[in-house]
Amino acid sequence: MRHAAALAIAVLALSGDSSAQVQNWPSERPPRPLPAREVKFPPYEFRTLPNGLQVIAVSQNEQPAVSLRLIIRAGGAQDPAEKPGAASMASTLLDQGTTTKSAEQIATTIDSIGGVLGVGSGSDLTFINAAVMKDSLDVALQLVADVARNPAFSPQEIERQRQQMVSAMKVSYEDPDYIAGTVFDRLVYGFHPYGKPDAGTPSSLSSLTRDDLVAFHKRWFAPNNAILAIVGDVTPEQAFAGVEKAFGSWPKAELTPMAGGEVPPPARRVIVVDRPGAVQTEIRVGNIGLPRKHKDFLALDIALKILGGEGGNRLHRVLRSERGLTYGAEADLHALKDTGDLVASTDTKSTTTAETLRLIVDEIWRLQRQRVQQRELSDAQAYLTGSFPLTIETPSAIALQVLNAVFYGLDLEELQNYRDRVNAITPEDIQRVAQQYLHPDRLSIVLVGDSSVFGKDLAGAGFEQIERIPLSELDFTSPDMRRKPAAAGRLDPTYTPASFARSVPPLTQSRPATAIKETDAATRELVAKAITARGGLDLLRSIKTVKATVDMVFATQTGPARVTATTHVKYPAQFRSDATGPDGRRIQTFDNGSAWVSDEAGARDAPPEYIKLLQATVQRDQLALLLALNDNRVHGRRVPDVRFENAMMPAVEVQLAAAGRLTMLFDGATGLLAAQRYGGTPGDPATEETFFDYRPVQGLQVAYRVRVRVAGQPPFERTIRSIDFNVPVDAALFVKPKA
Repeated sequence: MRHAAALAIAVLALSGDSSAQVQNWPSERPPRPLPAREVKFPPYEFRTLPNGLQVIAVSQNEQPAVSLRLIIRAGGAQDPAEKPGAASMASTLLDQGTTTKSAEQIATTIDSIGGVLGVGSGSDLTFINAAVMKDSLDVALQLVADVARNPAFSPQEIERQRQQMVSAMKVSYEDPDYIAGTVFDRLVYGFHPYGKPDAGTPSSLSSLTRDDLVAFHKRWFAPNNAILAIVGDVTPEQAFAGVEKAFGSWPKAELTPMAGGEVPPPARRVIVVDRPGAVQTEIRVGNIGLPRKHKDFLALDIALKILGGEGGNRLHRVLRSERGLTYGAEADLHALKDTGDLVASTDTKSTTTAETLRLIVDEIWRLQRQRVQQRELSDAQAYLTGSFPLTIETPSAIALQVLNAVFYGLDLEELQNYRDRVNAITPEDIQRVAQQYLHPDRLSIVLVGDSSVFGKDLAGAGFEQIERIPLSELDFTSPDMRRKPAAAGRLDPTYTPASFARSVPPLTQSRPATAIKETDAATRELVAKAITARGGLDLLRSIKTVKATVDMVFATQTGPARVTATTHVKYPAQFRSDATGPDGRRIQTFDNGSAWVSDEAGARDAPPEYIKLLQATVQRDQLALLLALNDNRVHGRRVPDVRFENAMMPAVEVQLAAAGRLTMLFDGATGLLAAQRYGGTPGDPATEETFFDYRPVQGLQVAYRVRVRVAGQPPFERTIRSIDFNVPVDAALFVKPKA
């Protein structure tokens, strides 16, 4: 439920003081897990078309729906050496127009059959996903085939996507989590393709041309380099007949393997990315791992679960429960096609950085040297076998499991006997793989934080040799990860994280709110100016409904992830958001105090705490809030000007019933709302929304781009694709569908 809330209300998350010490932690063991229920994997058939396309059909008749997933065996690792980001940009453009359909026609086609369509890429692959009702399977297959085979790569769409990707990268470069992960990948993989950012860099994205994208598509998009899974309420005969009709004429291509490059051997190296003023340090500790197909993958995966994963997590117990140094810690095994890595991750106060790092390394040593107890191993096994049925509940989830198996060259029977294989792992297996694949004396270590606070403590914790890189000099593509100085008389085109972070003030806790009994004259003057700037009081009062489609770009370790949402608003207190992203389709609806949500699990009433979040979103709506202030239905007070983006801006503080305290920052020259800040109390994270790129729409000034920062979360950006006012809004949109 909270994942769905992030799409509409700016990624809300819990916040608090990570330094809180835990006293008298309970010593009782948790209860034993319930007996694992029997798992039956649905029947499947596998065929290869004459053109080389591998097709898997899985019959699952619990819902009258079908999920399609097409994978191309090419991703960021196949980018041209000097053009990182080619796969990422090409994938985002697949559904933005083909040689036969415009982007709008593609969206209309999938919407008209009640389906969803998604595209994207990773390090090893590019994907196209679709989910439709079973009677629309042929339409979906034709659409997926068109998107895969005939992308238009129109210059206008290329420039739009380039702008969005660069904007998302600016957001990523403000995020210490992204910086730590990207630097860690460079340390572990070196100049192997896995070591460079899949999303590219601002410089490489700026250099990509249409010819580059066409060449990437021509080289890698071919049926003999693709896998298609069809899962759902369809017989294998129907599935294969539809695939033959849609993809049978796709011509086979000559594929030239791409040299992967050498991965450097594990070596101890400590990189400190210095962020002056940071109050926390992001920590990454790990070394090279193994590919997904390796025979030791399962045993090593369970070993990492014991170290820092579900069902075990020694790191969490030591760092959080016993020492109170962090809110959480984890260890993960990232197994890719050619190789992989294992990494322990956490964050902590700047002053406890050295202590936390020492404890992480000690736990890695302990896992390698000491035999794990059977009870600890059993807990990890119980989690894996107990959660496995959840990964094959829906057609989309089954398709993903099947495609993973085929893509990595695994035997599909491994899905059938997964539980037996997990339970067959012994303490001796865990010790063997820990000794073979963990290298506590040769770890790659990345610390992102204020080195002036913790740097002096590292030697005492056993880390004498460190490399300090100021954030302003960090360059992910340079051999030493340092940006080279610009030549005299020439502007340096390289974007660095610091170039975006310097002007962004930290988000802080808000002070306790006090009652605002009436609106002062200075506030009324500011509000009147803002209303005039937006288009005038009469125009604002005339707005009764809004329909808008927006793209939201989130920063992730593998690059920007895009979510597209269409929102219908009916004033004063109704809205519905239909969002489509990598996780499928999510609907959330608020109707005058009640709310419901819907996803693959079906439609259901929202719980009270979620309703409050949506109600707060309604109260923060710009148009409604300005009118409420003008009409004295909400009171505000003038507070001292706030420095924002190198300018002093007039500020107004408002107290709202559900949304709490809100501070509005106005552009002193134009009167337009430049930003608003809210939250910052326990359970309500400090949040800042920045509004820019105002454009006139039907006489109303609209901020086409909004950047959102939430304390403790990666920033993200949303961009309006289309917006209309006073359009008909069907009342049925707000009615929860029957089960």
